[in-house]
Amino acid sequence: MEEAAELPPAPPEAQAVFGDRLPEAIRYAELLADAGVRRGLIGPREVPRLWERHLLNCAVLSEAVPDGVSVCDVGSGAGLPGIPLALVRPDLQITLLEPLLRRTTFLQEVVELLGLDHVTVVRGRAEEMLGKVQPVHVVTARAVAPLDRLAGWGVPLLRPYGEMLALKGDTAEEELKGARAALSKLGVVRTSVLQVGEGVVDPLSTVVRVEVGESPGGVRFAAKRAKAARPSRTRRRR
Repeated sequence: MEEAAELPPAPPEAQAVFGDRLPEAIRYAELLADAGVRRGLIGPREVPRLWERHLLNCAVLSEAVPDGVSVCDVGSGAGLPGIPLALVRPDLQITLLEPLLRRTTFLQEVVELLGLDHVTVVRGRAEEMLGKVQPVHVVTARAVAPLDRLAGWGVPLLRPYGEMLALKGDTAEEELKGARAALSKLGVVRTSVLQVGEGVVDPLSTVVRVEVGESPGGVRFAAKRAKAARPSRTRRRR
């Protein structure tokens, strides 16, 4: 395995973004640069740009997240964007959802080491979580899948009138255009592309916001939701 480069010190912007949680952010960066690379969760070439491209790029997503809501970070991987978001927003209840055991093991270690009491790690695939996790106000994701497929996994996990926030790159507008038909079938009523991180990251972080109406996931998932709820009703009657 290629040897990782040295982790640079936290830039001045990190103090402004993380505030009194900067020591925990530094510890997380160190964990990513060490155990994260050794366990194959992050590429060694990413270490020199961990702060700008990963931690700060994800932390500024907080600008788009409402106060005091529940969040599910789908395909959390090494904890991006969920962990940086948790560090800057203790008001949120965050679930890190990840199917691979080696990643959930790392995430659990990070959550415990950083004392993130408002964060829960769940192992599983998003498409299998309907009826197993409580619907959330906001789903977040970064570099998980193309938007149409990502929405098929994330949107059904939302509460009515919730929103999915996907960190995307330069192709955000193009992806959104290509996904419109799929999004419509999933009960999406409004979409937009936001730029966040003014004065913190350059280039700015691009976020695709997908908002749902009263039926997250559309007709197909309404039926699945009803089916998922049925066994619990049967048990109660007994």
